[in-house]
Amino acid sequence: MQAFVIDAFTFCRLEEQRSGSILVADLPRLAEECAGTEGSLNWSLTGGKDQLGHPRLILDVTGNVNLICQRCLVPFAYEIDSESVLILAKNEENADEIEALLEDDEVDVVVGSKTFNIMDLIEDEALLAIPQSPKHAVCPDVSLASAKPTAGIDAEVGKKESPFAVLKTINGRT
Repeated sequence: MQAFVIDAFTFCRLEEQRSGSILVADLPRLAEECAGTEGSLNWSLTGGKDQLGHPRLILDVTGNVNLICQRCLVPFAYEIDSESVLILAKNEENADEIEALLEDDEVDVVVGSKTFNIMDLIEDEALLAIPQSPKHAVCPDVSLASAKPTAGIDAEVGKKESPFAVLKTINGRT
């Protein structure tokens, strides 16, 4: 992963904006959580100030990653669409003071620096955006579909077939 380092306070003071794209394969911690390293994330970073005059970064991260469904263990595409607002503090004590002043729980306070690595920030945002236990909205029925087209349903009687009978069919026993 190539580093993209900025002076966070100058970036905010000058109200700079940067954007780009990064491959999932270039984000090692994210790639470890994914089913594969294909895909990329688009990001946008905007500097400025909040209503109290504190330096603020707004980070948008979008893209698709492949995750493993925890119910059926089949990979699926998960869409990341995340925005975070970060208020910059000069040190930990200052961060605690700013945190006490803010009334918005959606805003995070972080310690800024002159060597602020944006790629780490993008990877952190993507990791926070993916679910701890990813699941399909509706899992594909891959085990029964491969057994036979009408597996699980007795076509003549219209009743569900015994799960043990379905297992016999899958295993090749009769």
